[in-house]
Amino acid sequence: MKRATDKKTENRPIDILLVEDNPGDVRLTKEALRDAKVLNEIYVAKDGVEALQFVNKEGSFSNAPMPDLILLDLNLPKKDGREVLAEIKKDPKLKHIPVVVLTTSKADEDIVRTYNLHANAYITKPVDLNRFVEIMHALEEFWFTIVKLPPKE
Repeated sequence: MKRATDKKTENRPIDILLVEDNPGDVRLTKEALRDAKVLNEIYVAKDGVEALQFVNKEGSFSNAPMPDLILLDLNLPKKDGREVLAEIKKDPKLKHIPVVVLTTSKADEDIVRTYNLHANAYITKPVDLNRFVEIMHALEEFWFTIVKLPPKE
């Protein structure tokens, strides 16, 4: 089976936009992905406004790469994750980017609403650190080893 680290043959890392306002969750996510040995670049947006500026290459993000994958928290300051997801998925230049909702919410209405907004996956963050690392490894295995992502434009 081809490993995510085989992406090195493509001479570019996988660009991940992590949209997360909790510094502890940012650190954990980065560490878990680093432990998974994925050749990646992780960019962080701390709120929904920053996330949209990043994907639209606005302001200080004018040179930002188009992410291969977005990990999106729902409960964000300034503009919540549901609004960010809706804007990304209605934009023809952005809608092809896979968006994985990574949130603490277990509410059925959040799950249904985000899938209705065309989220590609919904993951509830576990409180247990080991379980969080396991989930990040599974995420890495699925999105970077099994799934074929769209090419960069």
